[in-house]
Order: sequence, then structure tokens, then C-alpha cells
Amino acid sequence: MTDLTNLGIAALRDGVAKGDFTATEVATAFNAAVEAAQPALNAFIVTTPDKALESAAKVDADRAAGKALGTMAGVPIGMKDLFATKGTQTTAASKILEGFTPQYESTVSQKLWDAGAGMLGKLNLDQFAMGSSNETSAFGNVISPWRRPSDTAPLAPGGSSGGSSSAVAARIAPAATGTDTGGSIRQPAAFTGISGIKPTYGRCSRWGVVAFASSLDQAGAMARDVTDCAIMLEAMAGFDPKDSTSLNLPVPEWTAGLNADMKGKKVGIPREYRLDGMDPDVAKSWDDGIAWLKDAGAEIVEISLPHTKYALPTYYIIAPAEASSNLARYDGVRYGLRDLPDGAGLQDMYAATRAAGFGPEVKRRIMIGTYVLSAGFYDAYYTQAQKVRTLIARDFTEAFQQVDVILVPTAPSSAFALGEKSADPLEMYLNDVFSVPASLAGLPAMSVPAGLDRSGLPLGLQVIGKAFDEQGVLNASLALEQRAQFTARPAKWW
Repeated sequence: MTDLTNLGIAALRDGVAKGDFTATEVATAFNAAVEAAQPALNAFIVTTPDKALESAAKVDADRAAGKALGTMAGVPIGMKDLFATKGTQTTAASKILEGFTPQYESTVSQKLWDAGAGMLGKLNLDQFAMGSSNETSAFGNVISPWRRPSDTAPLAPGGSSGGSSSAVAARIAPAATGTDTGGSIRQPAAFTGISGIKPTYGRCSRWGVVAFASSLDQAGAMARDVTDCAIMLEAMAGFDPKDSTSLNLPVPEWTAGLNADMKGKKVGIPREYRLDGMDPDVAKSWDDGIAWLKDAGAEIVEISLPHTKYALPTYYIIAPAEASSNLARYDGVRYGLRDLPDGAGLQDMYAATRAAGFGPEVKRRIMIGTYVLSAGFYDAYYTQAQKVRTLIARDFTEAFQQVDVILVPTAPSSAFALGEKSADPLEMYLNDVFSVPASLAGLPAMSVPAGLDRSGLPLGLQVIGKAFDEQGVLNASLALEQRAQFTARPAKWW
């Protein structure tokens, strides 16, 4: 039998449906792969092999009974530990939520279980999704399965969805959920040589997802290729009356609509993304992508997104401001950690609990957010940032009057070594420079592998589309995927 862990969503689902192998055999193979890799990669906070087998047994029983199977039937996946999972610990990778076991299921995870998927476990991440390298988790760093050929330094898998990217790239999960606030699906996908899509804001419900920045957070799919991402996103998306920001729109049949023919399409290349001192390997991969889309029939159009240079500072005002408000609920009163020193009052308990439960990066962002929302600085910072956000969104609106999609790099570099940038928060924040603008505008965007840099590490290309046009993003990404012919995978060292 084919090594089942080398197969993606489509191949696994179709193989189970045809009877080439059982869902139980698939779950068993991936459970074993997770167990073998977990000590080295630390991709999971909690593993749930029994849940994967339980879901697989149901799929096998349904198939034997002749019942219709779901679009993810027999596919065990990793669930980012921001999604509430009934009866399974959900921590957001923070000590303040250690031991919290929800009595409810997030809408996104429930949709995936309803489609026949199973759960391999809860994936590690940057604490409360705050980070670009997966070094802020209270449960230890996630290690990328990739290594530079020249050394054995452990590399960052990207963040915040680093557990998701590491698991998919290492072939210990065929797919995983991610969340993207400023690039947390796309950047880790680029770092590990996989595909990842952030849909239009509101496509996937945020109900039951631990909040970072409510006007930016969006769930999405991470998988081996574009087709698998389309299948998974279809299962995840849809209107949810429990989420006031959820889009009341039907879910398109993105998988059936996949088409790599770009004839008649215009692709925008924003001049502002050609940064001074850009990594030559990143610049080359971008030029390669332009040539590939031309080959697919697209017309290349130079465009301007003039407010791009303000996107990063705008994001790092708005996101921490929303985080400082969202994280106020973690106070030791109702759930999670409670630190109650002897003789302490309520305020003392709040202070002690939050000091012990939140990590340094979370504290930094809460403090920044509280500062920009304070009475003396609200108008100077937060109000101004919201105005600039409107200008950034308007830039995209005007650009999409000329073009169908936009092509840019996903990240300014390939993966860096753990510890290489953690001493300088500003340098770490610069990892989001190419991904933040689409998040501020609420647009769909996808990263696909584009090749390897001179260090032998993956680079990603990012396709940004109009609001609600995930199909256009997926189709352009498929055209890139077919021409990039990216088959590299990390050499197994774990």
C-alpha cells in the first residue's frame, strides 16, 4: 500500500470512498506519524489519537452502510489550538488557559467534523496568535521540519500558525486549520513550502475561536496544494448567525471551479512592494511568478498601492488595541489560571493571574494597545490608524478596477533560525510587511510555494484578490502551482 501519510486531502478522501484503504488505516498511519515526530517538532500541544480513530470508524461504518460521505470523509487533520473543541483542552498556547476544556465546539471545527474530518490533536502556535516565528508559545517552540543543508540550526516554522505549517510540511497531518490576523496562515505556509489561504473577512465564522484582533482575525485552510485548500475551505466556510461579522452568502463551489487558465485576466504588480534591499532570491521568485502567470495567459499590469508603506505601523496600532480589549476577559475569575496570593484582594488576583499567565509578547501588545486607546492618545494613534486603514482599503479598491488579482511575495525572506530575531521585536514585526495590507483590507489572499532560495529553503508567492473572489485567488494560485512544479520536501531528520 502507498504510504498514506504522503497523500493529501483529495487523494485520501477519494481513496477511502473507493475502498482503496479504510479511514481507520489512514487515521492509524497519521497517529503513528504524529507520535514519532512530536518529540522533535513539538507541533501539537495535545494529541487526540482516539478522536481520530473514532471519526474514522464512523466514516468506515457509513461507507459500509452505503451512506453518502462528506467532502472531508476519512481525512484526519490538525486543529490549531485557538479553536474551541468540546471536551478537549483549548489554550491558545497560553498558561492563562492551561486546563480549560470547552463545553462547546467552534463553528469551523464542527463544520469540518460534519464533513467527515477527524482530529489528530490541537496544534501549537504563538501565544494568543501573537508572533511570526512560533517562539512565544507557553508550551515550547515549534520546530520547522526544514533544515538548511549547511547546518542543523532549528528553524522557525513561521507564525502564528507554526504548528499547523510544521505538521503539514512534515507529513504528519494532511491539512490543518490556521487563523490569519496579519499573515499567520500565509507566512508560515511560505516558510515551510505548503499552501495556505486566508479567505475574505467573514467567510469563516469566528464563533468559538479565541480572539486576538476581532476586525482582522480570519480562519483559513493550510494543506499540501491548492486543490486541497479549496476542498477544506469549502467545508469550513459559511454563514453563522452566532457571529455578527459572518457573511450571509452561499459558499461557492471553489473546488469544481478550479481553472488554471488565466487568459483574459489581468495581474497587478504593485511597485511599492519592490522594497529597497529586497532579498535577491525573493525578488527572483517574484519575477518567476510574473513569468508563470504570463505563460498562463494573463496580462501583467503595474499598479500603485501608495499607502502600503503605512500598513505595518497601522496594523501594530489596531491589532494590539483590539487585543488589549479582547484579553481583558482573562482575569482568573471564570476559567483558566487563577493566581491568588495569601491575603490578596480582587485587584491583586487580577494582577498576579495576568502576570503569571501571559507571556512577554502578549504583555507587550496589551501594553501598546492600552496606551493607544488611552484618553490622551486615542485620537493621535487609534483614530489616525483607522483612517489610514480606510486609505489602504481604498488603494486596493482602485487597483481592482484595473486588475483581477495582485501578485506579491509572501514574506521578505525564507525561514530564519529560532532566536535569530527574537531579541528585536521590530525586526520580527517586519516579517508581516507583505501580508498585513490584505488583512487590513479584509481581502482573500493565498500563499503557494514558488521554489527554494540559495539556502535550500522554501519561498512563497502571494495572490491577493477582490473581496469575495476566493475563486480568482485559487485559480491564479493553481496556475502558479502548476508552473512552479514545487516537489521539494524536508529531509526527514526527526
